[in-house]
Parts: sequence; C-alpha cells; structure tokens
Amino acid sequence: MLTTNPYDDDKLREECGVFGVSAMDGAAALVALGLHALQHRGQEAAGITTFDGAHFHTHRAMGHVAGNFDRDDVIRSLPGTVACGHVRYSTTGETALRNVQPLYAELSTGGFAIAHNGNISNAMRLRRELVRRGSIFQSTSDTETIIHLVATSNYRTLLDRFIDALKQIEGAYSLIVMTPEGMIACRDPLGIRPLVMGKLGDAVIFASETVALDVVGATFVRAIEPGELVIVQGSEIRSIRPFAPMAARPCIFEWVYFSRPDSIVDDHSIYSVRKAIGAQLAIESPVDADLVIPVPDSGTPAAIGYAQQSGIPFELGIIRSHYVGRTFISPGDKVRHLGVKLKHNANRALIKGKRVILVDDSIVRGTTSLKIVEMMREAGAAEVHMRIASPPTRHSCFYGVDTPEREKLLAAKLDLGGMTGFIHADSLNFISIDGLYKALGEAKRADVRPRYCDACFTGDYPTTLTDHDEGSEVDQFAMLAERVI
Repeated sequence: MLTTNPYDDDKLREECGVFGVSAMDGAAALVALGLHALQHRGQEAAGITTFDGAHFHTHRAMGHVAGNFDRDDVIRSLPGTVACGHVRYSTTGETALRNVQPLYAELSTGGFAIAHNGNISNAMRLRRELVRRGSIFQSTSDTETIIHLVATSNYRTLLDRFIDALKQIEGAYSLIVMTPEGMIACRDPLGIRPLVMGKLGDAVIFASETVALDVVGATFVRAIEPGELVIVQGSEIRSIRPFAPMAARPCIFEWVYFSRPDSIVDDHSIYSVRKAIGAQLAIESPVDADLVIPVPDSGTPAAIGYAQQSGIPFELGIIRSHYVGRTFISPGDKVRHLGVKLKHNANRALIKGKRVILVDDSIVRGTTSLKIVEMMREAGAAEVHMRIASPPTRHSCFYGVDTPEREKLLAAKLDLGGMTGFIHADSLNFISIDGLYKALGEAKRADVRPRYCDACFTGDYPTTLTDHDEGSEVDQFAMLAERVI
C-alpha cells in the first residue's frame, strides 16, 4: 500500500501557499514558477486559474507543481494576462480534487476565483446558516464559505459584497481573488498569515513569501498590511482598509519552521532568525558534547547558531536523501519501519563514540524524535542530547496549520522528564517562549499583548474560535455535509 513517510507524520503541516499576477502576458507560466518556490507550503495539490479578458480557465491537480504544471499543453490551456495559483495541504476538508484551489464560481457579477492561505474558525457555523438559506456547497473546504457569503450579500458592488463577506468571518486568511474587474489581495486584520507584493515590469505580483518573488525575478515592494485590501485594475493599484485597526499577531511559526530560510518576513531574514534562535537555545540549554547535528533540513540554521554560540563543532551527522517524496511503497509494518532510512540515515563513521546534540525545529507527537535518537544510538553515539528550536507545542492551531488533536501532542501529555524518557534521549530541552521572542528582537512581557500569535505554545488564541467552542453541534453538521455533498 502507499503510506505516508513516518518522518512527515510527526511534523506540523505547512498551511498553503498563494501566488497571483496581474497584467502579464503568459501569466500562467509565471504563476507555475512562483508555485514551485512555494511548494514547501503545500505538497498535496496545486491549481492555477487565469482570465483572458472574456473567460476564466482553471487547471487543478493532485500532487506537486512539477509533473502537473511543467507541461506545455497545460500552460497553453491557461491563457490570459491575469492568473492566481495555490499549493495546498488540507487543514479543512477532505483530500479530493473538489477541494483543490483556486475555487471558482459564476456569480451574478461574473466569474469569481479565490485562493486562500489560512483557516476560517467559524466556517462551519456560517456554512450551516448558508445551507439553511439555500446555498449548495460543492466542496468541504472552508474557503467556499467566502464565495457563498459574497453571492448572498445584499450590497450592490462586488467589492462591497466581498468586504461584507470578510466582516462575517473569523480566523486567519491571506487571499488572492480574481474577478472580471481585476485582482484583490488581502490579509486578515491580525495579519496571522503572510502575504507580500512585488513588481516585474508593469506586472503586479502577490505571493505568500518573498522567495517566490526572487524565483520569478520580481522586485519586492512591501508586505500587505494586516486588514488591508489591495485592488489591481489594469495599471491602477489602490489600497483600502475596511477594518478597525488592531494590533497585528503574525504566526510565530513562520520564523521557526514554515517559511523558506531564504525568505524575508516582516523585515526579518528567516535564516538569520533561525540562527539567532539556535544561539539563544545554546545560552539557555548548554550541554557538554562533541558534535552539534541538525535534523535536516529544517533544523539546520538553528543548529548552526547553536554550534557557533557554544563553540561545539557543527557536523552533518544525519544525511538526507533528496530523492524521496512524501510517500513510499510499504507492504508491511517491518518494511514501513525500515522506510524511515529512505529519507534520513546516520553518518555512522562520524557519530560512533561521540556525544551528540541533535537540533530540531519542534516536537509534535514525538515519534520522529524517538526514531532519530534510536538511529544515533544504533550508529554508536555515546550520548544523545536533543535541543528544540521552539517552545513545547501544547495546543492545537486553528489558523491554517494542521496540528494533531491536543491529546496527541507529546508536550500536552508529558512534562519535560516524561518527554525525555519517551524519546530515549540523555537530555531534552526547548527554547523558552521569552528566548524565542528575544531571538526575534522582541520582549515578551506578561502585561503586554504578545507581538505574535504563539497560541500553539501558550494557548493564547488571538481570535474567538466559534466552531471549536460549539463542539459537537458543528461536528454533527460537518458529518452531515460530508454525506450529502
């Protein structure tokens, strides 16, 4: 059977990535390149929608951008000078083509395509009311709720109807919307999910990360501000802010794990921040050892910072194969267990007899950490210490990150000693929440509202969580919707 790689099972899943371009010939090809750069944000499915001035064209597919959008026939089927694309990892809705974005609908105002990074935390309540009023949903994605809210709004203009829809939703969203009138890009009022704007000649580009601008040769202009809508119509670009100003709370995990190291987020180099996190971790949790070893690839910058701060040599003690996808053929439990070595293998000659410090970005269920520690011991390590470049993940995310239920999070079940025993390490430590803020150049004080959304560590959620709080009633409706649609 086809089974997910065990190393991928124990990671927080990237949310999604969006990319849009307006006023460029052959826009679809540029979007495909941009999505390649954002592939790390969603590896389950991808889609592109274009507009040629008269008609919308869409191609959506399961799997990676490569293999689906590097074919001439696919790009030729997507004519137009305006286009948006999406890479997906599902945080709401089943894994199925009907949930792959951009989602498209014909409204009374014309075609409407939308690509969404984030999660709407009151989507099920809104969906329940919309269905009662006669809406017919074609997907199980929370993003479709926005389309129905726009379609049923009593406002006259499409822009006013879109704003009306946004004012009814809670949670996190960075959106790119295409209509016959132009393109709209926006972020939620707290700016939980990222979105940036760039220029390439006369073309305007929007992307989840600056690395996507780099890849297509575009110039970074600025980040879209929290609560801002940027409207592009031909050569005209205008900005409106329909929401009351709020203190921003961007997701802190963008710096810890989600964003590519070569991206810039809110004027911070992701690579530099991760090195600073590793250095702070070395200050807070020193240990006498021979080698600092990153858990590839996400633990590498933090491990470099830890090594530089501690003076302990940095070495590649785990070698990663870059030719293994997210799944592999596994006919039985024994082969499935051995399959972890398809992706990571110990550098045995380097490790034997050494006291090693493993640096990783996070611990979720703990199963990956256990396998890595066992791998080090099998390779002959004298001691295995683990240091984590984020605080303990004790709470689920409701803003577009696919975290397990809280009872499956190792740090929610066990104290530090229990976690250390579970992964069979000689010692285990996490960076403190204050240390994480310090690495970002911020001070976290109890009497001041946090600068970032750190709810997965602290449980301090910046918005209401309607669907979660309503519990079973919403869950029953969700199951009914799955059966009916």
